[in-house]
Formats: sequence, C-alpha cells, structure tokens
Amino acid sequence: MTTTLITNIGEFFTGDLKAPEADVSTLLIEGDRIKTLNPPADTECDKAIDAEGLAVLPGLVDGHIHPVFGEWTPTQNTLGWIGNYMHGGSTTMISAGELHTPGLDYNDLTADLVTSLAEVTAATTGRIRWSDVKVHAGTALLVPGMTEKHFDRLADAGSIVVKFIFFPLEENREEAIRYTAMARERGIRTKVHTGGVSRSGSSQICGFDTLSWLQPDVAAHVSGGPIPMSDDDLDKLVDNTEFALEVCSSGNYRSTYMVVQRLMEQGRLSRLTMGTDTPGGTGVIPRGMLRNILFLSSICEMTPADAVAVGTGNTAKAHGLDVGILEEGAPADLLIAGPVKGSAGSTMADAIAHGDLPGISFVIIDGEVIVETRSEQTPPPMEIAHFMDTPGCPYC
Repeated sequence: MTTTLITNIGEFFTGDLKAPEADVSTLLIEGDRIKTLNPPADTECDKAIDAEGLAVLPGLVDGHIHPVFGEWTPTQNTLGWIGNYMHGGSTTMISAGELHTPGLDYNDLTADLVTSLAEVTAATTGRIRWSDVKVHAGTALLVPGMTEKHFDRLADAGSIVVKFIFFPLEENREEAIRYTAMARERGIRTKVHTGGVSRSGSSQICGFDTLSWLQPDVAAHVSGGPIPMSDDDLDKLVDNTEFALEVCSSGNYRSTYMVVQRLMEQGRLSRLTMGTDTPGGTGVIPRGMLRNILFLSSICEMTPADAVAVGTGNTAKAHGLDVGILEEGAPADLLIAGPVKGSAGSTMADAIAHGDLPGISFVIIDGEVIVETRSEQTPPPMEIAHFMDTPGCPYC
C-alpha cells in the first residue's frame, strides 16, 4: 500500500469534541487510513507533503444536502456543484432527501414512488463518488402506507437516512413511531424537517410538541430551513431532548445563535451537527460548511477547534459514519489549510475565531490527494503545502 507522510504541521484539529486539538506535527497515511500520528523520524514513505506550518483538519461532513442526479441540481440549474463543494472542504455529504426531482408531486407521493426514487438516487448519485466526495444518497421521503418491504428495499439500496417532511405526523403518530423502529432495525437513521414550511410549501410544520414524542435521530435545521420553530420551542428542545440538533446555512442566524449558546451553557455540544441544506432556495454554496464553522466561532463564541468538531466528527457520528475524526486507523480524509493573506489571523484558529475564510491547500480523501497546492474555491493560504522529493524520504 502507498504511504504518504505529512510533515511540518502547524496546528492539528482532531474533529473529536472530547479532545479537539492535539500536538501532532507529522502524520503517516497508509493506503486509505491514518497509520500513525507523530511517527518516528526515520519513518520511510512513498510520498511526502510539507504542510509548511499550515493546519491539518478532518474533511468537512455536510449533513444536509439535496442532490438529484449526480452533479446536476435543477433548483439552481447548475452542474458541477459537488466538485465545487469538495474544493470548499467537504469530503462527505449526506442527502436529506432528493425532493427536488423535476415533476415530483409532493401532494401525490406513494410508498412505492418514494422508495423507488431513493433506490434510483442511491444507484446513481450514491453509486460512485462524484468528484471523489463520499455522497450518501437515497434518502426516502416518508409517506403513509409504507411496509417492512419498503424499508427492506431501502436497506438493500444502502440508504443510511430516511426523512419525515411531507408525512402528516400528528395525524399518524403510531405509524410514524413504527417507521422509526423499522428504520433503526435496519441501521437507518431518521431525520425530520423542523420549523415552518420549506421551499416546497408542502412540508409539515414541526416544533417541540411533535419532536418530543417522535424522538428522531436528527432534528434537521432546528434554527430554520428556512423558517425556525418558535424561540420557546427551541429552548424546550434543547432542555428536554437528547437527539442530535442540526443547524444549517439556510436558517435563521439569530435562532442558530440561541441554540448554540444554550447547548454551550449546558455542556451539551455533542448534540450539535451541521449541514448546508443546499442546493435549494438558499443556492449553491461551495464554501457553505466553512461559513458555518466561521459563524459558530466568530459569532456564537465557540472555540475554533470545537466548531471544526461540530462540522466533522459530530455530524459524522450522528449519521453513523466513521469519518470526521483524525485518529490512528481512521479514514484518511483531511484538509491542509491556513489563513490567507490579509487575514487578521496568523494561524488557522485565529482566522476562524475572527470569522476569516481560510485557504485550502490540499484535500485528501481515503489517502488520495484530490486537490494539490490550492483549492479552486478559496483564496490561497499564506503558505502553500507541497509535495517533497521522496527517494526513501525521511523528510526528504
């Protein structure tokens, strides 16, 4: 297996909220996994990258995207968005439903239709990596009348999430609870649209009263997607539930601040996850996950390392994925990045805390270098990471 050594690391963000920063100056990748943190100085390698004092952090995990087929999004009539998001640092993306499929009648959805749509999307957009991003597609939009066979089909298709959005929850409580049980029996998470109606205009309004009995795995865009639930409901949601709470680019900034502050005060940031809720009415935002991290740190007063952990390890864990944390044995999905020229920050952490967009130099997915030298979607960092001459290495 190919080995890649990353040296001269200035800052190391683990993605693990329990220990979000670590004293790591060198990292060894073997194949598609992280082999060793701080390997011995005489470690041999096939390739070596000089990080030039930049930061290493996990690839970002976008917990809320709306794909349709491949890299085409009809809501913005745009091609290539997934590759652009990868250049913005997102290495894993999770579908929150393929509801933007042209011609889909939200008022006439059947159990077979939503299951078939999820199967087709999983077999197309989710079949291979688009622009090398790990796209988890095939998220069924739950409707009344689904049976064990429908959930078996979803499991066979590789779906990892199902979504309550058009489902009349209050009128069908027992069925909704049964769906949650059937999904979990098959290792599938449940996510629910919260707050007011979505861009479709057909979604169901969902606040604390509904969430308190539904008990999903993830409450989507609790601060708005785009309309949030009431302030009182948000407070009760944080105080009286335990499931994951997601914030998104599409939401209400004030509501996001309220949720984050309350979770921080209670020491419960492990519940917080992140996504963009795009492409959609909010648009196509290649740097959306980075912007979310900057907002959490510079406005919501979260430490930069904790903000990175929310957008990586926290979000991955909530969706049952093994990515998002940089540790020995973990998938080698990572970014090399740092402050750009003109930034108020001299380090990645300083830049994030100030709200300054960082520059990405390298994107690595499963040990493969996908972006080298600089991203197409961020300004260049002040220092540029680069490959070193490697005959035998030890640090070339």
